[in-house]
Amino acid sequence: MGQGLPDLEEWADTAREWLAERLEPKTTADKEAEAPKPVWGEGEFSVSVFHALTYEQERTLLDESMAYHREKFAAGYAALTWAPEHGGQGLPLAYERAFHREESKFKLPEGHETFSVTVGLMAPAIRAFGTQAQQDEFLRPFLGTQVLCCQLFSEPGAGSDLANLSTKADRDGDEWVLNGQKVWSSGAQFSEWGLCITRHDASAPKHKGMTAFLVPMDAPGIEIRQIKQMSGGTSFNEVFLTDVRVPDAHRLGDVGEGWKVALTVLGFERGASSGGGHGKVGANWHDVRMLAEHLGSHHDPVLRQDLARLYTTHKLMQWNNQRAIDKLKAGETPGPEGSIGKLVWADSLRRIGEFAAAALGPRLTADSGEWGTFDWNDHVLGAPGYRIAGGSDEVQRNIIGERVLGLPGEPRVDKGLPWNEIAR
Repeated sequence: MGQGLPDLEEWADTAREWLAERLEPKTTADKEAEAPKPVWGEGEFSVSVFHALTYEQERTLLDESMAYHREKFAAGYAALTWAPEHGGQGLPLAYERAFHREESKFKLPEGHETFSVTVGLMAPAIRAFGTQAQQDEFLRPFLGTQVLCCQLFSEPGAGSDLANLSTKADRDGDEWVLNGQKVWSSGAQFSEWGLCITRHDASAPKHKGMTAFLVPMDAPGIEIRQIKQMSGGTSFNEVFLTDVRVPDAHRLGDVGEGWKVALTVLGFERGASSGGGHGKVGANWHDVRMLAEHLGSHHDPVLRQDLARLYTTHKLMQWNNQRAIDKLKAGETPGPEGSIGKLVWADSLRRIGEFAAAALGPRLTADSGEWGTFDWNDHVLGAPGYRIAGGSDEVQRNIIGERVLGLPGEPRVDKGLPWNEIAR
């Protein structure tokens, strides 16, 4: 490797020893061996898209994931390519890849979206837009998950069209006063901070009059209400802001730069949402193949064609995710290409659910107690949510068409109009 860098093989050996002291290997006979393929009827079976846990269960899951990550951060393995002043090691990408290869041989705590948002979305956003004081205050705690952060983006009247948001930010000396409502805020009930996109100038065009703030979630005037999902979980929340005061020192980016901040965060999110993030979301190709082999569906000519399409998509997503990861690790800001991965992944979740429904038939809706059958309901019910979460399918197609393919923009009757003159 380069001058002054540790020998990669020796470094990987040390990392492997560190992991072995803390985690259970995926194989008992040989830690270097590939993890065994899933076997039908063995172990726990879950293909849920969204957590269907009580508050206490979800808190426990999150704490377990954070405990391991904090150890990893303290040992220098959690932010290997980040600068040392931010708690990283400043090492080339090859070291991070080597660590992930070693880590993949061990059983890791289950992931959680709040954890991923903090480390994978908010920390990079602060690195991109934060002042030196903000980077000093937030980067280490976020990268090390000493504190957690959520997104305060979507609103009841501004989901897919996020730029139509109405949460107000009025300046009052060195402070801003925030009023409004956010919705679908994952993990807000566990977070110490929220990244809130607001409207500071209603007379400006909707994309221009927005400003971003880092808001303490225990500030006076903040109320968090959990939303009960049809799967039984309460991961999502409504967040109400009533005269919430935020110092200007916690403004992220320049005044009027809120849309740019939001787009950058959504770029990170779409990369993570395209199947490359930490933790398993819904069923994947391996689950589908195992189901098909158990039921004999791979002998059916129609379902066999569906399986082939799912496998092709599986490989394409792997390659696209790796390209996005390489770009991110090289220090580049996520671009519109992330919409491709997000759109394909959301469609793959839908088609996996359709295959399972066709293959299982009545066993999908009648709980007979048979392993790996009725549990597919959690996937079928949850998969449609990701056609909206992280940007709807329609928005992704517009981004791909206009910003990747260079096609003419969709007609927008509100383009250039002041936000307060747009019909609602």
